[in-house]
Order: sequence, then structure tokens, then C-alpha cells
Amino acid sequence: MFESLSYALDVTLPISLIIGLGILLKRIGWITDEFAKAGSDLVFNLTLPCLLFVNIATTNLTDHFPTLLIVFAGSAMTAVFLIFHLLAFGIANKLARGAFVQGACRGNMAIIGLALSVNAFGDLALAIASMYLAVLVVPLNIFSILTLYYHQEKTPSVTEVARSVFTNPLAIAISLAILVALLPIQVPRLMLDTGHYLASMTLPLALLCVGATIRLQEFRSSSVLYWAISSKIIFIPMVATALGFYIGLRGEELGVLFMMTAAPTAAAAYPMVRSIGGDYHLTAAIIAGSTLMSIISSTLGLFLLREMQWV
Repeated sequence: MFESLSYALDVTLPISLIIGLGILLKRIGWITDEFAKAGSDLVFNLTLPCLLFVNIATTNLTDHFPTLLIVFAGSAMTAVFLIFHLLAFGIANKLARGAFVQGACRGNMAIIGLALSVNAFGDLALAIASMYLAVLVVPLNIFSILTLYYHQEKTPSVTEVARSVFTNPLAIAISLAILVALLPIQVPRLMLDTGHYLASMTLPLALLCVGATIRLQEFRSSSVLYWAISSKIIFIPMVATALGFYIGLRGEELGVLFMMTAAPTAAAAYPMVRSIGGDYHLTAAIIAGSTLMSIISSTLGLFLLREMQWV
């Protein structure tokens, strides 16, 4: 319990502090709206794709493939996106609908989910979580893109949506990484090292930009914000983990499922919302709030799973 609590704090507190630093730097004028926009574009188009490519391309995807976990998680997340897409129609502000759906359904799996999985369950969880990412990140990004486009004031054509999906930098990076991981392709060490350097920029830059765009009134007045946060870090992981246990998932696989579904809203959600269109102020608040509150929810969830001897 105390070891899990310590590591959860080690992972989530620095992220929360960087968001807070972004808020402070914006208030004192060191970060401007233009910087936040340019930084978010850089994360979305370059550094995050590098992070995903390096993580997946260097993983052996053929060893001990967790078929039951992947099939269940894919089915569950598809159902979650559809359910929340329908729930979003109850939100009056159309631009807030896409932000709500993505904020509730799209977790920071590649950074926080992966880190917590490995810390809690060891090296075996690294392979399981990497395969989880390789299979699910692309469809989850596609769902996010389609949701954001659907809830814009002007609905684009099918051609525009298809172009956005197939030219999405994250989808391209993951597709290439899967090819490299499955085929006997040796990536030059120089490229991997360069990718690692670019990848290391992703989290701090994205979170600084998130902090710079947070508006405090979102925390005071938006019920949509709190429904999205509660869904992301409490309701969805609780239901998904219980169903996963019911169908036979145990040990590391069930633990990875919990950590991935309980991860706070992905920092990449912000640049995507700002790039495609939507309420990016609400998105920034969801990311910040879910990250802060997941310190408690992830630790409590892991404690309960161990007390019930599910993992």
C-alpha cells in the first residue's frame, strides 16, 4: 500500500506541478497564448508521435500476446465512446460536447498508465501494457477525431474526416512503429536516440501549455467538467475492471486494465481539441483536474484490488 502510494505520488505530483507552473508563467507573462498554441502544435505533430514510435517499435509484440485483455479492452472502450457520445447530446454548448467525450474517454496511457503499470506489476506488465498501447491507441485516436469533428458547428464531409484520420501524426507514428516491431527491420541507433530526445519533450511541454490555458472559472461553474473527471478516473475504470474480472482477467492483465482505464485524461487531448476545434479551455481543465484527482483514485483503486486479491 505505502509503496504504491509513494510511486503514484512520484508519478503524478511532478505532472501536477508542471501544470501549476504553466498557470504561474502565464500569469506573470512568461508564456503567451501564442506560445501555448505553437507548443501544442509541436507536441501533436512531432514530439508525441516520436514518443509513441520509440515505445512501440522497440517492443516485441509477438511474445505472450494478451488476447483476452486486448479484445475485452477494445470492445469496452468502443462501447464507452459510443455511450458518452450519446450522453454528450445533453450538453447545450455544442463545442463542449467533443471536449467532454474525449476528456472522459481518452486516458494518458502512454505516460502515466504505462509508468504505473510497470511500477505496480513489474517487467511483465511492461510487455502487456506496450501491446495494449500498440493495439488501442490508434482506434482511440480515431474515435477522438471523429467525435471532435462531429460536434463542431460545421460538420465536415466524409472526405475531410477520412483525410484527418489518415494524416493524423499519432496514427501514422503508431502504424509505422507496429510495422517495425513486427517485421525484421532494424532502426538505426541514431534515429532511436534522436527520437528519445524529442520524446522527452512531450510531457513537460504539453502540460505547460495546458496550464497556460486553464481558466479558473471552469472549476467553479462547469458541471460538465466534474462529470468528465469523475467518469475518467472513477466510473469507467471501476466498471471496466469489474467486468474484466468477471470474464476471467486476473493478476497483471487485470492490473494493467485498471491502470490504463484509470489514467487521467491524456495531455495530447488538448492540442488535438485546439487543432481540430472544440472547447479547449474545458479540455485543459479536465486534464488538470483528472491529473490532480487521480493521485487519490489510482492509489485507492490499486489498494482495493490487492485487498480483494484480484491482482
